[in-house]
Amino acid sequence: MGTISVRERKDKSIGYTAQIRLKRGGRVAYTEARTFDRRQAAAAWIIKREKELGRPGGLEAAAQADPLFSEVIGKYVRESIKVIGRTKAQVLNAVAQAPIGEKRCSELGSTDYVDFAKSLDVLPQTASNYMSHIGAVVNVARPAWGYPLSEQALKDAGLVLSHLGHTGKSAKRERRASFAELDLLLEHFVGIRRRHPNSVPMQYIVPFAIFSTRRQEEIVTIKWSNLDKDGSRILVRDTKHPGQKIGNDVWCDLLPEAMRILSAIPRREGEDRIFPHTTDAVGAAFTRACKFLQIEDFRFHDLRHEGTSWLFEQGLSIPRVAAVTGHRSWTSLKRYTHMRQTGNRFADWPWLTRLAPAGENTVRAECLTQNLT
Repeated sequence: MGTISVRERKDKSIGYTAQIRLKRGGRVAYTEARTFDRRQAAAAWIIKREKELGRPGGLEAAAQADPLFSEVIGKYVRESIKVIGRTKAQVLNAVAQAPIGEKRCSELGSTDYVDFAKSLDVLPQTASNYMSHIGAVVNVARPAWGYPLSEQALKDAGLVLSHLGHTGKSAKRERRASFAELDLLLEHFVGIRRRHPNSVPMQYIVPFAIFSTRRQEEIVTIKWSNLDKDGSRILVRDTKHPGQKIGNDVWCDLLPEAMRILSAIPRREGEDRIFPHTTDAVGAAFTRACKFLQIEDFRFHDLRHEGTSWLFEQGLSIPRVAAVTGHRSWTSLKRYTHMRQTGNRFADWPWLTRLAPAGENTVRAECLTQNLT
């Protein structure tokens, strides 16, 4: 006969834990427990579960590995030799702490995944990320550990969520900065750097982000030792990739404007990183500046879009642009093919001369770039 005990959860709510213990030959052969919000539900589960276990082969089937979903997530995190990024780790932890994490593998159906996604107070594209990270766990649970998790149930849930609009792809941003906005930002950053010499050199990072099309996390990790001055290129390690992040190293070409910015940056003694700062510091500095200057709806990642658009406006082909941006697949660059060739809008940009006067390295880079275009 099962028993019911009352326990207080971390959020101070009351849960009712139903436990079943079956003995054979005077020894405990099987135990199982579930927690419910209501005592009536706990009692109903005991009656239903005891009937299932009493059927021929029921106990043997129940004895197979059928852990809580939260335990499966923990096992996935521990056994993954790939480094799990901060965002993915946060998502998986949130899933494990949610009610869905308290269900056993055999109990999880499409409705559970649908209910979980609907409970998230996030944008559809963010909900899609949650479901993608859940899928990474579900897809290895059965073949790797024999856990009774249904991949089909997750697929069915994905279709439902997509049709109902709870999940979806991120909208393509087309935000580009005006010269007036860039003037405000760079004057602001120059002033901060003058007053606080040890602050993040955003006056260099912003134009470098445009001319190199590098992402924020790439900018703070690139190194002087990976800069090929003669070839006007740099080795970018662990570039973003849908199926591989760690070890995805790519040589990316640097156009003359990017080389000029690098040539103007003083190298710290004993420091190999070109911009030895954190992504949080860079992101916070950019966000604060936009808020202070009342520049609306402008994100750091928009600088990469600005740089990519600038490349196509100069008439560069998709393969040539990909050599700069680091894209392995050209698919994501096809959205730019409608752009008209309008020339180099930064050709006479005063800030380029102000921050980085042209020198010998720039002339070499310009020659190389002309040969590659």
